[in-house]
Amino acid sequence: MTISSSLNAGVAGLAANASRLATISDNIANSATYGYKRSVADFHSMVISSNKGTYTAGGVRVTTQRMIDERGPLVATSNATDLAVRGTGMLPVTEGSSVSSESGTDFPMRLASTGSFRPDSDGYLTTTSGLVLLGWPADPDGTIPAFPRDSIGGLEPIQVNSQQFASDPTTQIELAVNLPAAETEAGSSGETQELSIEYFDNLGTAENLSISFSPSVPATGASNEWTMLIEDSSDGTIVGNYTLQFDDSPGLGGRLLSITDAVGGAYDAAEGTVSVAVSGGNLDIDIDIGLIGEADGMTQLSDTFAPISISKDGSPVGNMTSVEVDENGYVHAFFDTGVSRKIYQIPLVDVSNTNGLATEDHQSYSVTPESGEFYLWDATDGPTGDIVSYAREESATDVAGELTNLIQTQRAYSSNAKVIQTVDEMLQETTNIKR
Repeated sequence: MTISSSLNAGVAGLAANASRLATISDNIANSATYGYKRSVADFHSMVISSNKGTYTAGGVRVTTQRMIDERGPLVATSNATDLAVRGTGMLPVTEGSSVSSESGTDFPMRLASTGSFRPDSDGYLTTTSGLVLLGWPADPDGTIPAFPRDSIGGLEPIQVNSQQFASDPTTQIELAVNLPAAETEAGSSGETQELSIEYFDNLGTAENLSISFSPSVPATGASNEWTMLIEDSSDGTIVGNYTLQFDDSPGLGGRLLSITDAVGGAYDAAEGTVSVAVSGGNLDIDIDIGLIGEADGMTQLSDTFAPISISKDGSPVGNMTSVEVDENGYVHAFFDTGVSRKIYQIPLVDVSNTNGLATEDHQSYSVTPESGEFYLWDATDGPTGDIVSYAREESATDVAGELTNLIQTQRAYSSNAKVIQTVDEMLQETTNIKR
């Protein structure tokens, strides 16, 4: 019985070392595979009997595990949508076949630590192996709604379209203009000063705000008062009518004293702005004319009309030129007009036991009961790291270490084979006793 158990132990040793050799060969074969996580084989002794005077060899058993929590070094690339996770967390992806099958939101979530994503024929960010990147879609204003964090209900395949057009309507205008104080004095010509400012409406169409400043000319002295009329070129209506009163006291001369509105939104004393509704009320524009008593914005000094500074936001319709992902996982689309728009957010998926994930094809993984429930974090929040663009994660295989393990495995395999050979010789000797 003891000799037979030795034979069985030797056979078990051969099988265990063969399994270890399989993990080593797989690791070496994938030493240049981006995102590959190395496999390890652990041996465990089996105890059959521990009676005094006799010993029965139990042999060895082997368990294999993929070390998913180990990360390879990051290398720089030239593609903006080459992504890698630096730290804890995984990118949510799905199989391209489930997206193309028009199955709606019924697609399996896979996890990946890196990937080279490029738009396919339908605009989905996809790897060459067919993994599609998932994310939360942004609202038209660029905000990300509150999606569930413990399910994939809000995730959808990220789709970008290079033929996409976008415009950015004008919502803010900063106006710094000096009005000639001499025009509000008795006997002046009372000449109206005019100014035109271009803006872009909600459809990207360029329109103009025609602003005129008319002085109030008194019979004697100086009124220091102007009427500001704002006309919208889209329909020719007056969208703003304000009376500007300027201070002439020492130290505050030429600064705004008061603002009275007749048409348009009331003056916001805290922000120094007036709001006008243009394009038939479809767009509100805040015009910053300065704070009361401050030297910014509108002033009335000397005898010169001078538009000092005019700035505004907004842009005309433009073509999308590129897509980039920042460290927080926000996907930004850039247009040739200089506009950028937030279109998606990529969360990072975290589980309690990363090594408990099930290994799938193409360096992707799926959630199992052993890995625990998943949670979708904002990148850099909680336990997760950040997302690095223009980067890939290299294989976690240490070739030198694997070659060393290969030598050890070969020696162990040979030793177990020697045990079997020795048992065979001993059994032969036992057989010869009968002769």
